[in-house]
Amino acid sequence: MPSHLHVISPPKIIAMLKNYLKVAIRNLRKNKSFSFLNIFGLALGMACSLLILLWINDERSMDSFYKNKSKLYDVYYKQYFDKKVEAGRWTTGLLADELKKVVPEVEYASGFDPKNAYSFQVTNKILKENASFAGADFFRMFGYPLLFGTPKSILNSPVSIAISRKMANDFFGSPRNAFGKTIRFENKKDFTITGVFENLPANASDQFDCIMNWDAYLKEKEWAANWGNYGPSAYIMLRESANPILVEKKITHFMDKYIGRSDSYRIELGMQRFDEMYLYSNFNNGEISGGRIEYVQLFSIIALFILLIACINFMNLTTARSVKRAKEIGIRKVVGAARSTLIRQFIGEAIFLTLIAVCIALAFVILIMPSFNQLTAKQIEFPYNHFSFWMSLAGLTLLTGFISGSYPALLLSSFNPIRVLKAAMKFSNGATWLRKGLVVFQFVLSIMLIIATIIVSRQINFIQTKNLGYDRENLLYISLDGNLPKEYGIFKQEAAKIPGVIGITRMSSMPTDINSNTFWVDWDGKQPNSSQKFSVASAGYEFIKTMKLHLLLGRDFSKDFATDSVAYILNESAWKQIGYKDPIGKPLTFWGKRGTIIGILKDFHFNSMHQAIQPLIIRMGEEETYGNMLVRAEAGKSREVIAGLESICKKLNSKFPFTYYFADAEFQKLYKSEQIVGKLSNYFAFLAILICCLGLLGLVMFTAEQRSKEISIRKVLGASVRSLFGLLSKEFLALVLVALLIASPLAWFAMNKWLQDFAYHINIDWWIFLAAAALAIIIAVSTVSFHSIKTALANPIKSLRSE
Repeated sequence: MPSHLHVISPPKIIAMLKNYLKVAIRNLRKNKSFSFLNIFGLALGMACSLLILLWINDERSMDSFYKNKSKLYDVYYKQYFDKKVEAGRWTTGLLADELKKVVPEVEYASGFDPKNAYSFQVTNKILKENASFAGADFFRMFGYPLLFGTPKSILNSPVSIAISRKMANDFFGSPRNAFGKTIRFENKKDFTITGVFENLPANASDQFDCIMNWDAYLKEKEWAANWGNYGPSAYIMLRESANPILVEKKITHFMDKYIGRSDSYRIELGMQRFDEMYLYSNFNNGEISGGRIEYVQLFSIIALFILLIACINFMNLTTARSVKRAKEIGIRKVVGAARSTLIRQFIGEAIFLTLIAVCIALAFVILIMPSFNQLTAKQIEFPYNHFSFWMSLAGLTLLTGFISGSYPALLLSSFNPIRVLKAAMKFSNGATWLRKGLVVFQFVLSIMLIIATIIVSRQINFIQTKNLGYDRENLLYISLDGNLPKEYGIFKQEAAKIPGVIGITRMSSMPTDINSNTFWVDWDGKQPNSSQKFSVASAGYEFIKTMKLHLLLGRDFSKDFATDSVAYILNESAWKQIGYKDPIGKPLTFWGKRGTIIGILKDFHFNSMHQAIQPLIIRMGEEETYGNMLVRAEAGKSREVIAGLESICKKLNSKFPFTYYFADAEFQKLYKSEQIVGKLSNYFAFLAILICCLGLLGLVMFTAEQRSKEISIRKVLGASVRSLFGLLSKEFLALVLVALLIASPLAWFAMNKWLQDFAYHINIDWWIFLAAAALAIIIAVSTVSFHSIKTALANPIKSLRSE
C-alpha cells in the first residue's frame, strides 16, 4: 500500500486545462468546416430542446401560483343514464353554497361562471370587457393580489363588482380613482366597485377583467337557481385537516337529496385539484383521462429525441474525423500519455464545444422567442433571473458534453500507437455497427416525425374542409345585447334592405357551440323508466334558409302557423332516438310543453369533431330575450354588409358597442390546440431531419476516410464516378430503409391513438408511409451525394501516397 497519495497541485491543473483548451482551439481552426457542422448541429438541437422545455415549463406552471392550491378543488358531475356515463365540469348554480353549508370539511366555496364579453359604461365611455361571476368567498380562496378592497368584503353584496387594474385604467385612469365608484352593466344595472385586483398572470387558466357577485348571476340567469339545470362551475376550498379522498367519497351521492335518483338516471359528484384541471381536462367513461398533458408528454419526448439526435451527430462527426488525429494520439501515447489523460482531454474538448453550442443555442432561443410565442399563443419570457434555470442549463451542458464526447474519447484513446504510426489503423466491426445503429435510430425518430406531421396536417385539413352540414362561409353572428332583443323585429326589417344580405335569423347559441342539454323530453311510445339526453337550441324564422341546412322532411318555422310556438325541428339522430316512423305531425313534449314535430334536418356538426353528433331538438325562439342574430351575406359583400349592420345597431342599440363574429373563424377556434401542435410538428420534423442529415454526413465522411485507399485503387483500375458513388451510397440507403421498417409501425400506433380523440377523422392510408419513405430517401441521397461525389472525384495519387 503506498505511503502517500499523489495530489496534483492547482497550478498544474490550470496548466493542464490551458493545454487542453489550446489543443481544442487549434483543432477548431484546423478543421473549420467540420467544427461548424459539429457545433451548429449541436446548437440547433439544444435550441429546439430549450424552446420545447420552456413551453413545457409554461404549460406545467398553469395555476401553480395559488397559495392555497393544495386545498382548492373543482367539483364535477358524472351523469349515469341510458346505460352510459358522462362527466362534465358544469354543475348547478346552487351547489357551491350548499356544499359549504352541509359538508363541514369545506371551508370556503364559490360558484363560478366563465368569462363572457359584456358591455360596461361609465359616463359616455362604453367598452366590452371579459366578465365572470363568483361567490363571496372567491377572493378568500384564490388570493388574487388586491390593490383596493379586502377578500372578506369584496363580493359580499349583490351589487358588488371587483375589477382589474387594466379595467380600472380603461374607465377611470387609475385603480385609486376606480375604487368605490359606480359602473353600469349591460345598460340595465349599476354595480359598485368594491375592489381592484392586480392584472391576472398569464399562467392563470381562468382569465377575466372583472368579477361580479354570485347573487347577481342567479338573478341574471334564473335557470341556474334550479337544481335540475347545469351551467356554471363549483369551486371549493377544504380545511387544513380535511382528507380529500374522504371528502370526495362523502359528496359522491350528494345530489340524491336534491334531484333524486332512479335505476335509469343518477348524478354523482367528483373532485379534482384546481391546479390539475388545465393539463387533465378530459373525461373518459366518467373518469379524468388526459388532456393537454398528452401534448406535454409528446413534446417532452420530442425534446429528448432531438437532443439525442444532436448528441449522436456529435459522436459520429467526431469519430469521422478521428482518423485525422490518429497520429497525434499515437505520438502522445509513445511519449507517455496515459489513456485516462487522453479521455479527460477528449471529454474536455467535447464539453468546450458543447459550451460554444449552448451559447449559440441561447442566442437562437432569444431571437426566436417572439415568433415562438406568436406561434404557440403564449407569453413565455426568457428566464434571465431564474437561478434554477442557469443551474439546470449548466448541468445539461456538462451532461450533453460528457455523453457526446464519451464514445469518441473511449474510441480515440484506445488506438494502438504502433499500428497508428504504421498507418494500419482499423476500426472494429462493433464500432462500425454502433455508428450505423445510431444513424438508424436518428432516422427512425425523423421518419416518425415526418409521418406524424403528414397525418396531423391531413386531419386538420379534413376538419377545415369537411362539409359540416351547413355553409359556414359568409355567416356572421351578432350578439343580442341591450335593446336588440326587443328591437329584433325592426333590426331584421332594416337589415334585410342592406345590399348583400340574403338571410337573417336568430339562435340561442352559436351553431358551432351548442352545449345545452336536457332529459325533459317525452313522446308517444317512450319507455317509462328511460332517460335519454338531447342537445337543445332555439331558433327563429328562416333558420334553415339562413344556415343553408339540408331539410329531409317537413318545413322550417313560419309566421303562417300560429302553432309553431310549440313546434319542434329534429336532426336525424334525434329522430332515430325517438323512433317515430313518420315523424312529421307527431307529438313531442319538451320541458313540459306538448307540441308537434314539423321538420327533420340532416345531421350537421354543432360541436367540435372530437364529439359525435348528438340528438338535437330545435324549438321556436323568435321572441326570446337572449342569443345571437345570424346574418348570411353574399360572397364578396361581407364588408358592405358589416358596415350596414353596424349603422343599424348604432341607431337601435347606441349604449352597446357593435361586435360581430364570423362562423368560420369561430369554428377554427375549436381546433386551436391541434393547429398549434400541427405547426410545431412541421417545424420540429424539419429540424430533426436537418440534424439527421448532419449525422448521415458524418457517417459518409467516416466511411470515405476508412475506404480512401480502396476507392483510389478502384479509380486507378478504371472505376467510374457513378460506380463509386453507388458504392458509397447503397449502404446508407439500406440504413434508411431499415429505419423506415422500424418507424412505420411505431408511427401508425401512435397516430392511430391520437386520431381516436376525434369522433370524425381520416384513415391512415398506405401512401403516407410511401411518401415518408420517398422523402427520407431523397433527403438521404441528397446528403450522401455531396461528399460521395467529392470523394469519387478526388485525386487517387494523393490518397495512395498518404497511405
